Amino acid sequence: RSLRATTDPAEAIAGCDALIHAIPVQSSTKALQAVKHLLPRGTPIVAVSKGIELGSGRLMCDLIPEALERDDSTNPVVVVSGPSFAKEIMDRRPTSVVAASKNFEAARNVQKILTSKYFRVSIVDDVIGVEIAGALKNVLAIAAGICEGLGLGMNAMSALVTHGTAEIRWLATAMGAKPETLAGLSGMGDILLTCFGSLSRNRSVGVRLGRGEPLDDILNSGSGVAEGVYTAMLVVELSDQYRVLLPVLTSVARILNRETSPRKAVFEVLALPPLAESA
Repeated sequence: RSLRATTDPAEAIAGCDALIHAIPVQSSTKALQAVKHLLPRGTPIVAVSKGIELGSGRLMCDLIPEALERDDSTNPVVVVSGPSFAKEIMDRRPTSVVAASKNFEAARNVQKILTSKYFRVSIVDDVIGVEIAGALKNVLAIAAGICEGLGLGMNAMSALVTHGTAEIRWLATAMGAKPETLAGLSGMGDILLTCFGSLSRNRSVGVRLGRGEPLDDILNSGSGVAEGVYTAMLVVELSDQYRVLLPVLTSVARILNRETSPRKAVFEVLALPPLAESA
Protein backbone atom coordinates (compact mmCIF):
# COMPACT_ATOMS: atom_id res chain seq x y z
CA ARG A 1 0.00 0.00 0.00
CA SER A 2 2.99 2.29 0.41
CA LEU A 3 4.06 1.84 -3.23
CA ARG A 4 3.64 4.79 -5.56
CA ALA A 5 4.38 4.77 -9.28
CA THR A 6 6.37 7.53 -10.99
CA THR A 7 7.91 8.08 -14.41
CA ASP A 8 10.49 10.51 -12.99
CA PRO A 9 13.82 8.70 -12.38
CA ALA A 10 15.07 11.41 -10.04
CA GLU A 11 11.97 11.09 -7.85
CA ALA A 12 12.21 7.28 -7.85
CA ILE A 13 15.91 7.15 -6.92
CA ALA A 14 16.04 9.99 -4.37
CA GLY A 15 16.68 8.61 -0.89
CA CYS A 16 16.41 4.96 -1.93
CA ASP A 17 18.07 2.23 0.14
CA ALA A 18 18.46 0.02 -2.93
CA LEU A 19 17.71 0.30 -6.64
CA ILE A 20 15.77 -2.68 -8.01
CA HIS A 21 16.61 -3.11 -11.69
CA ALA A 22 13.91 -5.10 -13.51
CA ILE A 23 14.36 -3.79 -17.06
CA PRO A 24 14.89 -6.52 -19.71
CA VAL A 25 18.56 -7.37 -20.18
CA GLN A 26 18.76 -6.21 -23.78
CA SER A 27 17.60 -2.70 -22.76
CA SER A 28 19.55 -2.49 -19.51
CA THR A 29 22.73 -0.73 -20.65
CA LYS A 30 20.87 2.19 -22.20
CA ALA A 31 18.50 2.51 -19.24
CA LEU A 32 21.30 2.49 -16.65
CA GLN A 33 23.43 4.96 -18.56
CA ALA A 34 20.48 7.36 -18.58
CA VAL A 35 20.21 7.43 -14.77
CA LYS A 36 23.82 6.90 -13.63
CA HIS A 37 24.22 10.58 -12.68
CA LEU A 38 21.25 10.26 -10.30
CA LEU A 39 22.42 7.18 -8.43
CA PRO A 40 24.16 7.85 -5.08
CA ARG A 41 27.41 6.01 -4.45
CA GLY A 42 27.02 3.16 -2.02
CA THR A 43 23.47 2.27 -3.09
CA PRO A 44 23.24 -1.44 -3.96
CA ILE A 45 21.75 -2.43 -7.32
CA VAL A 46 19.34 -5.35 -7.09
CA ALA A 47 19.26 -7.17 -10.43
CA VAL A 48 16.15 -9.26 -11.07
CA SER A 49 16.46 -9.37 -14.88
CA LYS A 50 17.62 -12.74 -16.18
CA GLY A 51 19.62 -13.18 -19.37
CA ILE A 52 22.82 -12.43 -21.23
CA GLU A 53 23.41 -9.27 -23.26
CA LEU A 54 23.68 -9.86 -27.00
CA GLY A 55 26.88 -8.66 -28.59
CA SER A 56 28.89 -8.36 -25.38
CA GLY A 57 27.87 -11.64 -23.75
CA ARG A 58 27.77 -9.84 -20.39
CA LEU A 59 25.84 -11.07 -17.37
CA MET A 60 24.07 -8.47 -15.22
CA CYS A 61 26.85 -8.59 -12.60
CA ASP A 62 29.24 -7.23 -15.25
CA LEU A 63 26.81 -5.16 -17.31
CA ILE A 64 25.60 -3.00 -14.41
CA PRO A 65 28.99 -1.68 -13.16
CA GLU A 66 30.16 -1.05 -16.71
CA ALA A 67 26.97 0.79 -17.68
CA LEU A 68 27.22 2.94 -14.54
CA GLU A 69 30.97 3.42 -15.08
CA ARG A 70 31.56 2.46 -11.45
CA ASP A 71 33.18 -0.57 -9.88
CA ASP A 72 31.23 -3.12 -7.91
CA SER A 73 32.50 -1.78 -4.58
CA THR A 74 30.96 1.65 -5.26
CA ASN A 75 27.48 0.34 -6.10
CA PRO A 76 27.49 -3.39 -5.27
CA VAL A 77 25.35 -5.65 -7.43
CA VAL A 78 23.03 -8.14 -5.74
CA VAL A 79 21.37 -10.67 -8.04
CA VAL A 80 17.98 -11.88 -6.77
CA SER A 81 16.74 -15.06 -8.40
CA GLY A 82 14.68 -18.17 -7.76
CA PRO A 83 11.24 -19.63 -8.46
CA SER A 84 9.19 -16.45 -8.33
CA PHE A 85 6.34 -15.63 -10.68
CA ALA A 86 5.62 -11.92 -10.23
CA LYS A 87 1.86 -12.45 -10.08
CA GLU A 88 2.15 -14.85 -7.17
CA ILE A 89 4.43 -12.44 -5.30
CA MET A 90 1.90 -9.67 -5.80
CA ASP A 91 -0.80 -12.03 -4.49
CA ARG A 92 1.39 -12.57 -1.39
CA ARG A 93 1.81 -16.27 -1.96
CA PRO A 94 4.78 -17.91 -0.18
CA THR A 95 7.98 -17.48 -2.21
CA SER A 96 11.65 -18.31 -1.60
CA VAL A 97 14.57 -16.80 -3.55
CA VAL A 98 18.29 -16.17 -3.15
CA ALA A 99 20.32 -12.96 -3.09
CA ALA A 100 23.74 -13.50 -4.67
CA SER A 101 26.59 -11.04 -4.36
CA LYS A 102 30.34 -10.82 -3.93
CA ASN A 103 29.57 -8.24 -1.25
CA PHE A 104 28.08 -10.01 1.78
CA GLU A 105 26.97 -6.81 3.52
CA ALA A 106 25.12 -5.62 0.41
CA ALA A 107 23.40 -9.00 0.11
CA ARG A 108 22.49 -8.89 3.80
CA ASN A 109 20.98 -5.41 3.45
CA VAL A 110 18.92 -6.51 0.44
CA GLN A 111 17.80 -9.58 2.39
CA LYS A 112 16.52 -7.32 5.19
CA ILE A 113 14.72 -5.02 2.77
CA LEU A 114 12.94 -7.78 0.83
CA THR A 115 12.20 -10.42 3.47
CA SER A 116 8.63 -10.62 4.73
CA LYS A 117 6.37 -13.28 6.20
CA TYR A 118 5.58 -14.54 2.69
CA PHE A 119 8.88 -13.72 0.92
CA ARG A 120 12.01 -15.56 2.08
CA VAL A 121 15.49 -14.50 0.93
CA SER A 122 18.62 -16.62 1.41
CA ILE A 123 22.17 -15.36 0.78
CA VAL A 124 24.69 -17.05 -1.52
CA ASP A 125 27.98 -15.89 -3.01
CA ASP A 126 27.91 -17.83 -6.31
CA VAL A 127 26.86 -14.97 -8.59
CA ILE A 128 27.95 -16.78 -11.78
CA GLY A 129 25.94 -19.91 -10.95
CA VAL A 130 22.82 -17.93 -10.09
CA GLU A 131 23.02 -15.80 -13.23
CA ILE A 132 23.79 -18.62 -15.67
CA ALA A 133 20.98 -20.76 -14.26
CA GLY A 134 18.58 -17.81 -14.42
CA ALA A 135 19.48 -17.08 -18.03
CA LEU A 136 19.58 -20.60 -19.46
CA LYS A 137 16.47 -21.92 -17.70
CA ASN A 138 14.53 -19.58 -20.00
CA VAL A 139 15.98 -21.36 -23.04
CA LEU A 140 15.16 -24.73 -21.50
CA ALA A 141 11.60 -23.56 -20.80
CA ILE A 142 11.15 -22.91 -24.52
CA ALA A 143 12.18 -26.53 -25.16
CA ALA A 144 9.70 -27.76 -22.54
CA GLY A 145 6.95 -25.70 -24.11
CA ILE A 146 7.75 -27.09 -27.55
CA CYS A 147 7.24 -30.59 -26.12
CA GLU A 148 3.81 -29.60 -24.88
CA GLY A 149 2.90 -27.83 -28.09
CA LEU A 150 3.78 -30.97 -30.05
CA GLY A 151 1.64 -33.07 -27.70
CA LEU A 152 4.52 -35.40 -26.82
CA GLY A 153 3.44 -35.91 -23.21
CA MET A 154 4.98 -35.51 -19.77
CA ASN A 155 7.43 -38.42 -20.20
CA ALA A 156 9.21 -36.70 -23.08
CA MET A 157 9.03 -33.27 -21.45
CA SER A 158 10.48 -34.54 -18.16
CA ALA A 159 13.32 -36.32 -19.96
CA LEU A 160 14.11 -33.21 -21.99
CA VAL A 161 14.08 -30.95 -18.94
CA THR A 162 16.28 -33.37 -16.99
CA HIS A 163 18.87 -33.48 -19.76
CA GLY A 164 18.69 -29.71 -20.24
CA THR A 165 19.23 -29.18 -16.51
CA ALA A 166 22.40 -31.27 -16.72
CA GLU A 167 23.57 -29.11 -19.64
CA ILE A 168 23.06 -25.94 -17.61
CA ARG A 169 25.10 -27.48 -14.78
CA TRP A 170 27.88 -28.52 -17.17
CA LEU A 171 28.17 -25.04 -18.65
CA ALA A 172 27.82 -23.19 -15.35
CA THR A 173 30.56 -25.23 -13.67
CA ALA A 174 32.81 -24.78 -16.72
CA MET A 175 32.35 -21.04 -16.21
CA GLY A 176 33.31 -21.27 -12.53
CA ALA A 177 29.98 -21.86 -10.79
CA LYS A 178 29.46 -24.16 -7.82
CA PRO A 179 27.56 -27.38 -8.68
CA GLU A 180 25.44 -27.09 -5.52
CA THR A 181 24.02 -23.76 -6.76
CA LEU A 182 22.36 -25.60 -9.63
CA ALA A 183 20.60 -27.88 -7.15
CA GLY A 184 19.17 -24.96 -5.18
CA LEU A 185 16.42 -22.38 -5.54
CA SER A 186 18.11 -20.37 -8.29
CA GLY A 187 18.92 -23.56 -10.21
CA MET A 188 16.54 -26.48 -9.99
CA GLY A 189 13.86 -24.42 -8.26
CA ASP A 190 13.68 -21.82 -11.01
CA ILE A 191 14.04 -24.44 -13.76
CA LEU A 192 11.05 -26.40 -12.47
CA LEU A 193 8.90 -23.30 -12.18
CA THR A 194 9.77 -21.93 -15.61
CA CYS A 195 9.57 -25.23 -17.47
CA PHE A 196 6.33 -26.52 -15.95
CA GLY A 197 4.53 -23.40 -14.68
CA SER A 198 1.64 -22.07 -16.76
CA LEU A 199 2.61 -18.43 -16.09
CA SER A 200 6.01 -18.82 -17.78
CA ARG A 201 6.36 -16.56 -20.83
CA ASN A 202 9.25 -18.58 -22.22
CA ARG A 203 7.35 -21.83 -21.88
CA SER A 204 4.38 -20.21 -23.64
CA VAL A 205 6.63 -19.24 -26.56
CA GLY A 206 7.68 -22.88 -26.85
CA VAL A 207 4.09 -24.13 -26.72
CA ARG A 208 3.13 -21.84 -29.57
CA LEU A 209 6.20 -22.82 -31.60
CA GLY A 210 5.33 -26.48 -31.10
CA ARG A 211 1.83 -25.81 -32.38
CA GLY A 212 3.25 -24.32 -35.56
CA GLU A 213 2.96 -20.57 -34.99
CA PRO A 214 5.66 -18.45 -36.68
CA LEU A 215 8.17 -16.92 -34.25
CA ASP A 216 7.60 -13.38 -35.54
CA ASP A 217 3.87 -13.64 -34.84
CA ILE A 218 4.57 -14.89 -31.31
CA LEU A 219 7.02 -12.08 -30.55
CA ASN A 220 4.68 -9.44 -31.96
CA SER A 221 1.67 -10.63 -29.96
CA GLY A 222 2.52 -8.36 -27.01
CA SER A 223 2.54 -11.08 -24.34
CA GLY A 224 5.66 -9.78 -22.56
CA VAL A 225 9.40 -10.18 -23.02
CA ALA A 226 10.65 -13.77 -23.30
CA GLU A 227 14.37 -13.39 -22.54
CA GLY A 228 15.02 -16.99 -23.57
CA VAL A 229 14.58 -16.08 -27.24
CA TYR A 230 17.55 -13.69 -27.02
CA THR A 231 19.66 -15.88 -24.72
CA ALA A 232 19.25 -18.82 -27.11
CA MET A 233 21.15 -16.83 -29.74
CA LEU A 234 24.25 -17.02 -27.52
CA VAL A 235 24.03 -20.69 -26.56
CA VAL A 236 26.00 -22.03 -29.53
CA GLU A 237 28.74 -19.44 -28.88
CA LEU A 238 28.93 -20.42 -25.19
CA SER A 239 29.01 -24.11 -26.10
CA ASP A 240 31.97 -23.53 -28.40
CA GLN A 241 33.77 -21.14 -26.05
CA TYR A 242 33.67 -23.48 -23.05
CA ARG A 243 33.77 -26.72 -25.06
CA VAL A 244 30.61 -28.10 -23.49
CA LEU A 245 28.07 -30.12 -25.47
CA LEU A 246 24.58 -28.61 -25.09
CA PRO A 247 22.31 -30.55 -27.47
CA VAL A 248 18.98 -29.55 -25.87
CA LEU A 249 19.81 -25.85 -25.53
CA THR A 250 21.45 -25.53 -28.95
CA SER A 251 18.44 -27.25 -30.52
CA VAL A 252 16.30 -24.35 -29.29
CA ALA A 253 18.70 -21.95 -31.02
CA ARG A 254 18.45 -23.97 -34.26
CA ILE A 255 14.64 -23.90 -34.11
CA LEU A 256 14.57 -20.13 -33.52
CA ASN A 257 17.03 -19.67 -36.41
CA ARG A 258 14.72 -21.78 -38.61
CA GLU A 259 17.47 -24.35 -39.20
CA THR A 260 15.23 -27.24 -38.14
CA SER A 261 11.63 -27.93 -37.17
CA PRO A 262 10.51 -28.30 -33.55
CA ARG A 263 9.45 -31.93 -34.03
CA LYS A 264 12.67 -32.94 -35.77
CA ALA A 265 14.82 -31.21 -33.13
CA VAL A 266 13.04 -32.91 -30.21
CA PHE A 267 13.35 -36.38 -31.71
CA GLU A 268 17.01 -35.80 -32.57
CA VAL A 269 17.72 -34.99 -28.91
CA LEU A 270 15.73 -37.98 -27.65
CA ALA A 271 17.66 -40.23 -30.06
CA LEU A 272 21.06 -39.27 -28.61
CA PRO A 273 23.10 -42.10 -27.06
CA PRO A 274 22.27 -42.49 -23.34
CA LEU A 275 24.81 -41.10 -20.87
CA ALA A 276 25.59 -42.37 -17.40
CA GLU A 277 23.35 -40.73 -14.79
CA SER A 278 26.38 -39.18 -13.09
CA ALA A 279 27.52 -37.44 -16.30
